[in-house]
Amino acid sequence: MYFEKPGKVNTQATLEAAFQRARELGIKEVVLPSTSGETADAALTFDSGCRIAVVTYHCGFRKPFEKVMPDAVRDDLQKRGALVVSATHALSGVERSLAKKHGGIYPVLLIADTLRLFGQGTKVAVEISIMAADAGVLSGADVVALGGTGKGVDTALVLRPANQSDLFDMRIREVICKPRNFG
Repeated sequence: MYFEKPGKVNTQATLEAAFQRARELGIKEVVLPSTSGETADAALTFDSGCRIAVVTYHCGFRKPFEKVMPDAVRDDLQKRGALVVSATHALSGVERSLAKKHGGIYPVLLIADTLRLFGQGTKVAVEISIMAADAGVLSGADVVALGGTGKGVDTALVLRPANQSDLFDMRIREVICKPRNFG
């Protein structure tokens, strides 16, 4: 399924397609990004039978030592069964700091930019899968991974996750949906 434009407007259709495909393939884990908790909240309304891993920005992403997702939101999501992970971006992290200070080209940032050729949501879906794997909340079986452009989600992939140290063992098996037109 292809959306004419990226963004939050596609969240409901992306969640529906993602959970439908997970059911069809017998996939039991879904990974999704959420900052405010809104996308995670929407995902938790589905009776999917899936474990939902919610990945959010690391502390200090916007402002030093400040959490992005409020504790009350995190607590609510966890009480409802979600596994919530706060982690550094797997496809930038320290390299972004080096690029800002010293300029130059860095391999991990090139990987991120290459994934963006398929849209921001594809990069996000891959990245949060790595972050969730590194946090120990995935089994290693195929997952449905979601990503978005700005707020909400507009991309869903079926993939075999991998840890950062084994990135090139990851396999993107299917594109369930994504924006056709993106910036």
